[in-house]
Amino acid sequence: MTQRIAFQGELGAYSHQACTEARPGAEVLPCKTFEDVIAAVKSGAADLAMLPVENTIYGRVADIHRLLPESGLRIVGEAFVRVHINLLGVRGTKLEDVREAHSHIVLLPQCAGFLKEHGIRGRVNADNARAAREISERGDPAVAALASELAADIYGLDVLAKHIEDTDSNTTRFLLMQVQGDTTRRGSHGMMTTFVFQVRNIPAALYKAMGGFATNGVNMTKLESYMVNGSFTATQFYADIEGHPEDPGVKRALDELDYFTDMLEILGVYPRDPRRD
Repeated sequence: MTQRIAFQGELGAYSHQACTEARPGAEVLPCKTFEDVIAAVKSGAADLAMLPVENTIYGRVADIHRLLPESGLRIVGEAFVRVHINLLGVRGTKLEDVREAHSHIVLLPQCAGFLKEHGIRGRVNADNARAAREISERGDPAVAALASELAADIYGLDVLAKHIEDTDSNTTRFLLMQVQGDTTRRGSHGMMTTFVFQVRNIPAALYKAMGGFATNGVNMTKLESYMVNGSFTATQFYADIEGHPEDPGVKRALDELDYFTDMLEILGVYPRDPRRD
């Protein structure tokens, strides 16, 4: 039975690209918001959610760490997508014809050098794939879109210039989530464990809580804090570590963490993506 993956955005978005790369052959379900993506999986309209969590250029995706613990879903995989930005125009357009390029506000600064060099003005659109669709519908050779090559294929556009981003390290990390978690060991590049926690209100609680990971040789690849319930005193932490909860070192570290926390919840245990390396 073919899996269906829900993602936020329109067909041709980088989240759509993540779906096709992570699960070739799966059906995709575009959704307007992250909340809609989560709801689609919980209702059974989709089997998996593809959610972006961070990007090497602009950092954490807004609100996503708040949504993950509240979603009721569990992480079962991760995917890294190299974000190549392309200038897309209607069929037959030449680069010198383009006067405007439309895209998401995050993508425009990443192509500032190229746009300036060619005298192209950037125009903000709510979504890069939507910009590609609208350019296709508009049919004006003076107006182009900054989007993926997948969007060019979907909307019948020409790629006027490929990989025009100013830096060569633009990568987005996505998480694959579903209703039921999977703690089995799988993959050939190790395992990851993601969890959230709140430390007890005692002096140096965070320092003491983190000590168990250092003494047990557990590599923590991510630790972020954020406020919960609009309170300056209620802080929740989100963490990624390498390893499986049943690994002896990880188990000891989590046991020690549990002693210093009021809340500890594992959000997922999943294969480590080789593109981390």
